[in-house]
Amino acid sequence: MRSIAKCIAMVAALLATAQGAAAQAYPSRPITMINPFPPGGATDILARTLTEHVKITLRQPIIVEDVPGAGGSIGAGRVARAAPDGYTLGFGNWASHVGSGAMYPLNYDLLKDLAPVALIATAPLWIVGKNTLPLKDMKELVAWLKSNPDKALAATVGIGSGSHLCGLYLQKHTGTRFQFVPYRGGLPAMQDMVAGNVDIMCDLAANSLPFVRNGRIKAYAVMAKTRWFAAPDVPTIEEMGLPGLYVTFWHGVWVPSGTPSDIVAALNEAIVKALADDGVRRRFAEQGHEIPPRELQTPQALADYQKADIEKWWPVIKAANIRPE
Repeated sequence: MRSIAKCIAMVAALLATAQGAAAQAYPSRPITMINPFPPGGATDILARTLTEHVKITLRQPIIVEDVPGAGGSIGAGRVARAAPDGYTLGFGNWASHVGSGAMYPLNYDLLKDLAPVALIATAPLWIVGKNTLPLKDMKELVAWLKSNPDKALAATVGIGSGSHLCGLYLQKHTGTRFQFVPYRGGLPAMQDMVAGNVDIMCDLAANSLPFVRNGRIKAYAVMAKTRWFAAPDVPTIEEMGLPGLYVTFWHGVWVPSGTPSDIVAALNEAIVKALADDGVRRRFAEQGHEIPPRELQTPQALADYQKADIEKWWPVIKAANIRPE
């Protein structure tokens, strides 16, 4: 009788342990994904496209919360200060996780307080110009800029933006000088270029692709090693005699530092599965973003991208004494 009672007690204890473990299995409640930019923008669309699939794998709702402001640093800071339990994720890009650190007084460390989960997508910038420029390629554009210092007008989407920094990078590596004209967004910048009010722009290729396709502006070169899948007829900057002048805009997912490695692994696995889905891939391509190969969809790959771009761009930003508007 005593042995039976002992067995019953052991079984009950095992069941209680199993139930407790199941209750703690990740994830056991809804997850929040912080988008550090305004709703409806490219980053918001990518985040929502990704989470629609990831939530199926994780079997929990994922709520995308838009927390814009200060170049994405407010939203990224929310993630850095969150509990490291896997229930607060951060979506972001070059601006929020590289550029912001050189322009804003952050109360967190981009590399130490945020743990990478996965590199999500990449998209190049390219050099575009108004149709009335009598220049057939990038070589002629550089020659024209050199012979007309400070006369050309280059559109940007604000001080410290990717388009601004790309322009500074172009000036530094070609010995050219031109004036920057800041706009509040890519669309008004493109409208002014179509109207002939500005000459050139270093733009996120996906933003201005429709204007190039309909012949309203010219594309001179893609700032990448390889041609862009969405416009394979446009040569690379390297083909135009400027090797190494690469500017890539990328997106990724982070969690607060200290998040358990098994949770990071579970999140990465769900994201990798989403990035392999035909529907997700199609929607990313429609936005002009390329999904990296499987071997680069890792926490380490995102960490390497972020660190390399911090080392590359922070000196450029600080040397130009760029301050937020």
